[in-house]
Amino acid sequence: MALTKEIMGFSLMQKSSFLGSSNFLVYRKHNQFCFNTVLVPAKRKRFQEKRASKVPTLVAAISDKLDLVKVVPDKAVKFKVRSVVTVKNKHKEDFKETIAKRWDAFTDKIGRNVVLELISADIDPKTKGPKKSNQAVLKDWSKKSNLKTERVNYIAEFLVDSNFGIPGAITVINKHQQEFFLESITIEGFACGPVHFSCNSWVQSRKDHPGKRIFFSNQPYLPNETPAGLKALRERELRDLRGDGQGERKLSDRIYDFDIYNDLGNPDKGIDFVRPTLGGENIPYPRRCRTGRPPTDTDFNAESRVEKPLPMYVPRDEQFEESKMNAFSTGRLKAVLHNLIPSLMASISASNHDFKGFSDIDSLYSEGLLLKLGLQDELSKKIQLPKAVSKIQEGGLLKYDIPKIISKDKFAWLRDDEFGRQAIAGVNPVNIERLQSFPPVCKLDPEIYGPQESALKEEHIVGHLNGMTVQEALEANKLFIIDYHDIYLPFLDGINALDGRKEYATRTIFFLTDLGTLKPIAIELSLPPTAPSSRSKQVVTPPVDATTDWMWKLAKAHVCANDAGVHQLVNHWLRTHATIEPFILAAHRQLSAMHPIFKLLDPHMRYTLEINALARQSLISADGVIESCFTPGRYCMEISAAAYRNFWRFDLEGLPADLIRRGMAVPDPTQPHGLKLLIEDYPYATDGLMIWTAIENWVRSYVNHYYLDSSLVCNDKELQAWYAESINVGHADLRHADWWPTLATPEDLTSILTTIIWLASAQHAALNFGQYPYGGYVPNRPPLMRRLLPDENDPEYAIFHADPQKYYFSALPSLLQATKFMAVVDTLSTHSPDEEYLGERHHQSIWSRDAEVIESFYEFSAEIRRIEKEIEKRNVDSTLRNRSGAGVLPYELLAPSSGPGVTCRGVPNSVSI
Repeated sequence: MALTKEIMGFSLMQKSSFLGSSNFLVYRKHNQFCFNTVLVPAKRKRFQEKRASKVPTLVAAISDKLDLVKVVPDKAVKFKVRSVVTVKNKHKEDFKETIAKRWDAFTDKIGRNVVLELISADIDPKTKGPKKSNQAVLKDWSKKSNLKTERVNYIAEFLVDSNFGIPGAITVINKHQQEFFLESITIEGFACGPVHFSCNSWVQSRKDHPGKRIFFSNQPYLPNETPAGLKALRERELRDLRGDGQGERKLSDRIYDFDIYNDLGNPDKGIDFVRPTLGGENIPYPRRCRTGRPPTDTDFNAESRVEKPLPMYVPRDEQFEESKMNAFSTGRLKAVLHNLIPSLMASISASNHDFKGFSDIDSLYSEGLLLKLGLQDELSKKIQLPKAVSKIQEGGLLKYDIPKIISKDKFAWLRDDEFGRQAIAGVNPVNIERLQSFPPVCKLDPEIYGPQESALKEEHIVGHLNGMTVQEALEANKLFIIDYHDIYLPFLDGINALDGRKEYATRTIFFLTDLGTLKPIAIELSLPPTAPSSRSKQVVTPPVDATTDWMWKLAKAHVCANDAGVHQLVNHWLRTHATIEPFILAAHRQLSAMHPIFKLLDPHMRYTLEINALARQSLISADGVIESCFTPGRYCMEISAAAYRNFWRFDLEGLPADLIRRGMAVPDPTQPHGLKLLIEDYPYATDGLMIWTAIENWVRSYVNHYYLDSSLVCNDKELQAWYAESINVGHADLRHADWWPTLATPEDLTSILTTIIWLASAQHAALNFGQYPYGGYVPNRPPLMRRLLPDENDPEYAIFHADPQKYYFSALPSLLQATKFMAVVDTLSTHSPDEEYLGERHHQSIWSRDAEVIESFYEFSAEIRRIEKEIEKRNVDSTLRNRSGAGVLPYELLAPSSGPGVTCRGVPNSVSI
């Protein structure tokens, strides 16, 4: 029997006797078909003579790694293939889940099974639809489902025709009562070798979702390259993920849609819980994941809330996996326990329990909340503590871990050089700018806010410039500023009218010393003018002995409170959480799971929708943690929205563009990353540029592999729809801005993807995982201030003068406010055990079967490991004063790897906490 295959105009044939020996192979490399013939000369000659014979075209099978094409019979015969289906078990089940699992094991025996069906990449000429196998069920579910292992492998067997082709998809129907987590499917028995399906998804019961679940093999396809048998399935799956935009979402749904932030307040609880809607013409803001909940009773435009412990909706596959949920729940339990005693004390005592001194703060780490603060005896008189709480206290769980900032030098935070160092190597190193003119200029509308001339004068700083004039220091790039004037001033009247909240709009001037360190030389504190002659602005300069000058300490504390607010509300939440969410929603709605760009982005989208939903529920909501712990209170999210409207630009969110925007670097093609830093020892920038370049090189090699020219980018309908929807729907309020990058070339795509991956990984890590190590010691970074600096004409000045330390602690957060903040940032700074770090892919088969792409990723992974070693070398270099020296914390926030817990290092792939 003669066997042939026609490829690219060639008709190839070999005799059936060669079928089992693979003497003749056709394989694809770089999209070109090559011939590998190992026949003896005589056979090769006969083969060449018969190559042009007209015989029926046969089906080709593509190998797992080399796209190997083997010749198969032209007459269809049935043969058996086997699938190995891996299902992930829960470690812990509640009673209801256990009962449902046992019931499913029983009903599986009577035909309520898990049913699979293979779909070919080829079209059946008779039905004009994709070729399909028979339906097959998972075997031995009743026996294996109760195994106490993390994963269980089930077998299903199919009968397929020899002309079936390559399986490109598989459908799953779950006739059980309970969902299950389908990790992967491997099909064995085809001539091409195993075909892998990386599923990693919850498969719902048919009673909840009657349709078939579709999973595609791990072979990526651009839309115009989709095999004929998969085109309709590709489009159908995307339609299902988009939904119809109607109704309330169920927790089991997998629907991705957009909505505005109209669920942060709860007007049904009263006027104090009303919050403005974020998103729309009035207050522009990015969009969030739609839940479809009904409106509140008192405001039709406000969405009703789901309060803890009830879960918020996110698409089912976006919810935390079990290990992540366990780690997060443990952190929340710890946070609750840390707040239990102070909350009880606040409810039974008229005093708000201010810290009396530094020893009170130290006791939080050494002996816990009950001891040293006088709370144990006082509380025992009022309340009978549960035995469990007493045991927890005895076991040390109510103690706080010592924050890293005081682990090497307990008093380092008091020094001005440490204050300056944290501006470029702390948890918020992205607000410092080169001072380009002096005095600084306000950009607020003078018709609304009045003239806002700075109170800073040359005489304030000239004595700190090492003999330079101010102009000479400006020209020598020696002056830098952290300017929060324009961000806070519009909100100060409202903030300062709140009970127990006092805030300035601050500016801090730094001088770059010959050692490469920053020295604070002036702090400007601004309030809105109450009258033409009111003292709305004042300047505080460093004293000779900063350790004993409490007015200077108070001024620095107000700067830190400003910094903590902008860090949390703008740089952390807005720039790495909220603005990324629209790109993730659009990716799921517009990019097929088989699209190569979806496969690239997939690990960088992990858990983000879930953590953002949890933030809406308890962190950024009315009276949530952020409002409770930060000075702006109820105005927190309005400040975030103002920053989005006035400052955020996607084209300047990449690291090089951001450094240039802030004047911290200038383009220089002779430098390794094309930039010259004006502060050479700028740890965030020097480490960040290495990671940025590594990401950019990896993304460029990946993009260029699939997009050989610009026409492929422009004609990729899914890619263009993703980017257009991200802007026009996800960032609808800024869609007309002229700064949005175009998407017309592979280089455009590389730039856009690099920015998104940078924000989701390294930028978020730099801003998040140092929160407890730096902020867990509240005097170092107070998130909230309760008193302004006393003026000599104020009655408070006498109180300050009599006991400045007491006044200082009364200006810092109270015990309850401080411990609540500490507990939350402890949780936010914690890596979970299942974290996936930059350069790692737990499910590598999900994104490519192409050997070249895999090789490029391994090169990227090796470069990340090299960067980590370079960071370690820098942290022991004694010439780098901002990251090495006595009492100086090494800068590790961009060190890529980490273990679980609070480590002050580690760069996860995604915004996962």
